[in-house]
Amino acid sequence: MFSRDFNKDPFIVIWELTRACQLKCLHCRAEAQYKRDPRELSLDEGKKLIDQIHELNNPMLVFTGGDPLMREDVFDIAKYAIDKGVRVSMTPSATPNVTKEAIEKAKEIGLARWAFSLDGHTAEIHDHFRGTPGSFDLTMERIKYLHEVGLPIQINTVISRYNYEYLDEMAKLIEELDCVLWSVFFLVPTGRGQEKDMISPVEHEKVFRWLYDLSKRVKFDIKTTAAQHYRRVVIQQKTREAKERTEEIQYLDALTQQGLTGSIDGLGRAPKGVNDGNGFVFISHVGDVYPSGLLPVKAGNVREQSLGEIYRESPIFQALRNPDMYKGKCGQCEFRYVCGGSRSRAYAMTGDYLESEPFCVYIPKSMREKQQV
Repeated sequence: MFSRDFNKDPFIVIWELTRACQLKCLHCRAEAQYKRDPRELSLDEGKKLIDQIHELNNPMLVFTGGDPLMREDVFDIAKYAIDKGVRVSMTPSATPNVTKEAIEKAKEIGLARWAFSLDGHTAEIHDHFRGTPGSFDLTMERIKYLHEVGLPIQINTVISRYNYEYLDEMAKLIEELDCVLWSVFFLVPTGRGQEKDMISPVEHEKVFRWLYDLSKRVKFDIKTTAAQHYRRVVIQQKTREAKERTEEIQYLDALTQQGLTGSIDGLGRAPKGVNDGNGFVFISHVGDVYPSGLLPVKAGNVREQSLGEIYRESPIFQALRNPDMYKGKCGQCEFRYVCGGSRSRAYAMTGDYLESEPFCVYIPKSMREKQQV
């Protein structure tokens, strides 16, 4: 799993089992609906897809939605994958579908991790974000039960202008909930997500530095999504600290060494920086394949081609895996091989997934040198 060429095999596969969900989240990427789509991949098609995923050097597999628990066969699909040796996590919505029986079933079949979303440290903030009263309280109650059955818990949080002022309180709550991973998403204006709900580029930078400081004093891992430039901030901070200790850090090694960027990204697992289409692939409920769920540029469909063929041979994926093709300052940046900026946000804001990350304040070294001449 650690030795992986992203040109051949993804590190992580996200499968949107369904778009059905009982919640009405403000930022919902999927623009989820209350009823299931009759065109969803069937159980048999799902098993065939899992076989193809396993053949891609057995990446991690995450079931998302909508709400995966809206499918009655979700645990049949999960068990098939787990029995093949695939590491499966799931991100259900906090609805009445999250019964104790469902949690016990997940534990019984060997689910690797259960992820819940928490977007505020209070019911007022979280329930507003999720569009459903009672969501916060239900999440808290079910987290207790997940601990009782011994299922590792991941918390997903979308950073937006609604919770930006309360990050210290959020971090304290994550610590109290004894989670293994805090996955911090930075809003991309797609689906129901709106540009007006995003924090500013400067605020992104402030949150990155805050996350880095937090990572040094908490026991849970921190992972960022749609914030590839967090890796650049971590490298910069580590370099500064090494200089203060008069230690030598090889700058180019920090940018290119395999293994380093996994740990600094908070994953501790990825061999290098994962980005949309580069170590990452998303499959929709109807089998459409995208570089990520936040980058809605279709590269193929698993009903017509194998997942491996689409991931390896699609011109879209191939371009995304070549940082030298990036435009603007991202294409000139010395951090492009470990950062590369959010390709999803570049697409959402400019219509071009190879354009510069529009919410990054950093000026590449080569551009600064030109300005000085």
